[in-house]
Amino acid sequence: MMKPSIRILIVDDEEAMRESLAAWLNKAGYEVGVAAGGQEALDILGRDAYDLLLVDIKMPGMDGLELLEHIKTDHPDILVVMITAYGSIESAVTSMKKGASDYLLKPFDPEQLIILIEKMAQHKALREENERLRTRLAEWEHAGFEDLIGQSEAIRQVFETIEDVAQTDTPILIAGETGTGKELVARAIHARSRKAFGPFVAVNCGAMSESLLESELFGHERGAFTGAVKARRGRLEMADQGTLFMDEIGEISSKMQVSLLRVLEERCFLRLGGSRPLESDFRLISATHRDLQALIDENQFRQDFYYRINVITVAVPPLRERTDDVPLLAQHFARQFAREMGKPIQGLTDTACRLLASHDWPGNVRELRNVIERAVVVTRAGLIDENALTFLRAENQTDSGPSTLEEMEKRHIRKTLDITQWNISRAAQNLGIDRSTLARRMKKLGLAKPG
Repeated sequence: MMKPSIRILIVDDEEAMRESLAAWLNKAGYEVGVAAGGQEALDILGRDAYDLLLVDIKMPGMDGLELLEHIKTDHPDILVVMITAYGSIESAVTSMKKGASDYLLKPFDPEQLIILIEKMAQHKALREENERLRTRLAEWEHAGFEDLIGQSEAIRQVFETIEDVAQTDTPILIAGETGTGKELVARAIHARSRKAFGPFVAVNCGAMSESLLESELFGHERGAFTGAVKARRGRLEMADQGTLFMDEIGEISSKMQVSLLRVLEERCFLRLGGSRPLESDFRLISATHRDLQALIDENQFRQDFYYRINVITVAVPPLRERTDDVPLLAQHFARQFAREMGKPIQGLTDTACRLLASHDWPGNVRELRNVIERAVVVTRAGLIDENALTFLRAENQTDSGPSTLEEMEKRHIRKTLDITQWNISRAAQNLGIDRSTLARRMKKLGLAKPG
């Protein structure tokens, strides 16, 4: 008999009923927990995960119907079967209206219960498979080579590497400057991998503190720390049978590197505050804009962790090394934003394309995308011309004269701030530095938001 992949919580105030049900279900191979009442069941669900509840309708204090309402509000994915010795059409209809999956009347044959649970397990598996398919179809719409636009030799080498490595399960490190499209590369690898029907779970390591990142990755049990009011799955659990994408992995602490190294070697882990080992079969893809080897030399990154995540490297070229692709990318973004904004824009003029190709694009594809979005906003005709890019033309003309390093840095930062509409956090992310560093540089260079 195949081991059922469903965890069951029995909620009944009668100890004899709880114990007999648990004995039947344990014998059938199910993992079972018990609760003597509604509030105890909610407490258990706050710190542990169950797939199916068997709930007695008539209980002192919080009865079964009241518990059902709480479950459907706080844990809508849990299946609930109501059990009662006071069976009537009215109680059955009420429980089904409140979201119960089915009901049983006491006394019942144990085989009848097993058949019902098997039906619930099949329902759960079908629902999860449908969700995976919906997610996968949505990813296929935007995760292929169609979003990695280009015909240059540099980007074609990336395409070839993706095809070569996709069918392996070995960890991959994607290296490239900020804004080059590293996550698109990761999604393309996932879409062509053996785990393509599993989830693609992304986490930005550079955007979180160490404690928040630890909770995001490992999950936590209720009460694991202040504010942990209920149990929560982490990204490691969510990525089971799929891909875990860790962006800006060069930002994580040495302690976190040790924890992740253990997960990669043992394929099991504990939630924060937990004692039950969890397993997750995922493929790790990491990305960084930093030179990890230099960080190792400076004792800021662990060599053993580096070798574990860097079995295969995919190098994504900066946009300045594939300027032939700039017009293709610009036309793609123009049509994309025109559709989103409902504007009749078909693309760009040749003059506009030449102007874009002459720019050095320090912010890479992300900067180009933001420039085209701005141009689509201000364009009223069918084509984006150079008049929609006057700010870029002025910068290119200014760049043609001799400049000090400080002047170049000031122009670069101001340009990035303009693109992000002076959102300091977004600008810092585009520049590959933290927010406080950007604030200090702005103060030193005398940069302040206009107006």
